[in-house]
Amino acid sequence: MATIIDGKAVAKEVQNQIKQEVEGLERRWGLAPGLAVVLVGDDPASHIYIRNKEKACKEVGIKSFEHLLPATILEKELLALVHQLNKDKQVHGILVQLPLPPHIRPEKIVDAIAPHKDVDGFHPVSQGRLMQGADGFRPCTPMGIMRLLEAIHCDPKGKNAVVVGRSNIVGKPVALMLLERHATVTVCHSRTTSLRDEVGRADILVVAIGKAGLVRGDWVKPGAVVIDVGVNRLANGKLAGDVEFETAKDRAAAITPVPGGVGPMTICMLLFNTLKAAKDSLQRER
Repeated sequence: MATIIDGKAVAKEVQNQIKQEVEGLERRWGLAPGLAVVLVGDDPASHIYIRNKEKACKEVGIKSFEHLLPATILEKELLALVHQLNKDKQVHGILVQLPLPPHIRPEKIVDAIAPHKDVDGFHPVSQGRLMQGADGFRPCTPMGIMRLLEAIHCDPKGKNAVVVGRSNIVGKPVALMLLERHATVTVCHSRTTSLRDEVGRADILVVAIGKAGLVRGDWVKPGAVVIDVGVNRLANGKLAGDVEFETAKDRAAAITPVPGGVGPMTICMLLFNTLKAAKDSLQRER
């Protein structure tokens, strides 16, 4: 029976550390980290995420500046807001909630965010620094995954790591982070011809596809660590991951549940990046 990796508990521990650092910044420098969150439209799931982010910011002492905009906003108007936030000294991090309406190009908006405020880690500068192994903002979900591995004392060095999914948000960056930690990394995707065989070789398995039960539990290598990023709503209303949990937990050494695994870490790492942005701002002003 696998150890169930409690993402909520790990996130709480990290948030407590962030809260202490935020309080220290305010005491020593009079600086309160600020996060601007921009939401376009009325997507219910996005509104839930925004509320959760606002609550998390409040718990650790980070100021949250919300900008709720209609779905009809023009791209140039949204760009103008981003440029305004780039100049706002109270704002250390900018998050534009995706997806955006079809008439707005997300890459155009992300590229407009000042790299030193790119707390989502999606800007080309952030991605380039990740590729180089340089200091910079890392995407929140992959960073949360790496923190979960640390929490269970799983060192990727020398291990076979298989990442199922090649998105710019999770798959590609987490593959680079695992490579940075000296894992031997394989990235699988929709054109992979032998997914079962690749999964069966994984000492560390990260699945981020968005298809419930794509990876069968009996494919998992005995003793593997399984990180399930997928969140899928089933016909009965319940949430399920991309991995068949019930079967996989009997083979894996450790596995994340859905919900309660990776999800809590994403918001937690957003707070971490916002704190980093605030601390970096002090260095730039010296």
